[in-house]
Order: sequence, then C-alpha cells, then structure tokens
Amino acid sequence: MAQTRVVTLDLNFQGRPQAIASYLIRGSDAVVLVESGPGSTLAGLEAGLASEGLSPRDVTHLLLTHIHLDHAGAAGWLARQGAGVYVHPVGAPHMLNPEKLIASATRIYGDRMDSLWGEFLPVPEEKLHVVRDREGIVIGNLEFLPVNTPGHAEHHYAYIFEDICFSGDVGGVRIPGFQYLRVPMVPPELHLERWHESVNRLRGERFSRIAPTHFGIYDDPGWQLREVDKGLYDAERWIEKMMAEDPSPPIEPLRESFTTWMVEQGAAFGLSEDVVKAYGLANPPGMSADGLLRYWKKVKTAG
Repeated sequence: MAQTRVVTLDLNFQGRPQAIASYLIRGSDAVVLVESGPGSTLAGLEAGLASEGLSPRDVTHLLLTHIHLDHAGAAGWLARQGAGVYVHPVGAPHMLNPEKLIASATRIYGDRMDSLWGEFLPVPEEKLHVVRDREGIVIGNLEFLPVNTPGHAEHHYAYIFEDICFSGDVGGVRIPGFQYLRVPMVPPELHLERWHESVNRLRGERFSRIAPTHFGIYDDPGWQLREVDKGLYDAERWIEKMMAEDPSPPIEPLRESFTTWMVEQGAAFGLSEDVVKAYGLANPPGMSADGLLRYWKKVKTAG
C-alpha cells in the first residue's frame, strides 16, 4: 500500500528556517495539520499552505501534540477558519480558556510575548475534540493513533500515522543536517522518570520514521529515542552536580552554566552559527535550566 504524502511546512519562526514545523496530510476528503505553530507564524503557515494550493479555510482537522505556545498558539485562529481541533484531555480546558496559559507565559516572556508568540485565541467549544490514549482518530481514509507521552508536559501526545511518529517535543529537538539532538526540558511539568517511560512506550509502537515539531522527518527513530534517553540522563547528572555545589543556586548563573554546556556540546558536533541559533529558538537553553531546577525541587527532593 502506498504511503500517504506528508509535507513539512516550515513556519519560519522569527524569520529563521527549520525551527518550528507544521505537518500537512491530505486525505480523500480532509486536510489535516499536525501542530498549528504559534500565532506569530500565521504568515508562514499561510505561505506553506499556499505552496500546496491550499488556504487556512481548507484545513479540516488540527492535531496538537500539546498546548505550549509554539505548538498550539494558532489553534484558536484555525478553529475560526473551520478546523476541528484535537487535544489531550489535560490540555483541553486551556484551549477553551487560555487565560492561565497566557498569564504563565507572560511571566516568562514579558513584553516579548506578542513578537514571539502572537495572539492565542480560545478554541470554540464546538470545535474542540478531546481524544483518549490509543483511541484511534479516523478522518476519512486517514487514521491517527494518539499515544500518551508525559515527561515534557502532562498534556502531551505523540501521534502514530502509518509509518511516522509525530513526536512533538517528547522526541527531542533536531535540526536537519547534523546527527545531534537536544532535549527541551521546560518548566513547569518536567518529569524525567515519566519521560523515560514515554520513550520506552514509543519503542513499543511500530513506525520507521519520526517527525519532531522541531524539526523535520527522519528515518532513524531508534537512534533518536536513544539520544533522548541519553540527554535526559546527562541532564540529571548535570543538575545533581549543580545542586551538590550549591543547593540554593541563583537562577541566572544556573542558566548561564547550562547554556555554556549546550554551546560547548554544539561546537564539538561542528554546528554552524545559524544552526545554533535555530536550536536556541526551538529550545532556549535557559528554559531547560529553569525546568531542571523546578524538577529537582518539586519532584526529585520532594518529601
């Protein structure tokens, strides 16, 4: 049976290629997107759709791996163009009413919120579809299997479609052209043990390609999942070392230390300056320092 064509739409986040993708799948009577991207990349999304002879009003279904702004920020806008939006049960209330999500992000990004992420509109209730773990989403002649994959966030699904796993962020961040991967360990829900469990769960599924939202489709999912596990173990050792040196570290030096570690690691792999910037946009290193510190305090040493 012939594989369905899957198109990677580059949303050109902040004017840079290969940072955020939306994936386009066309069925016999449906136009499906996996990920909407943020509100700030609507022009990139429209351009990508136009290159395929489509407009946003042609999109019938939108599947979100999770509700972080870089993955789901434009979902409400697309729902207003007619798309049905599919989301994890834990994330669904925030798509109906994103006030708390926006307030939390505003505390992090401040006056950069609009330029980074654009407008985050609520999804009308009649357009929102809550899907359950391993409950097949049948869209005409297409079928997607949502797999509950917490660790990066409690509201995270990977979607298996034919031979592809759309891995969101649980499969890491990877820019084409380099055998190199980073793990996005953002607050507030980072949980390393659950993430390892999610990686093991994906190993039990059948697919031969993997498509992280950041960025592209790859044919070595076994390598990628091993690198995610390795990145998580390395990060745990790093935070253990930092906490041993100072149990109450100031956050800025911690961010600087983690960023330096990532820059040195990238240099060892020969990453170009543009690729380093793309990684920084897709996965700001300082955010992982924040996530690891919160994980250490709230999970690792709780109780």
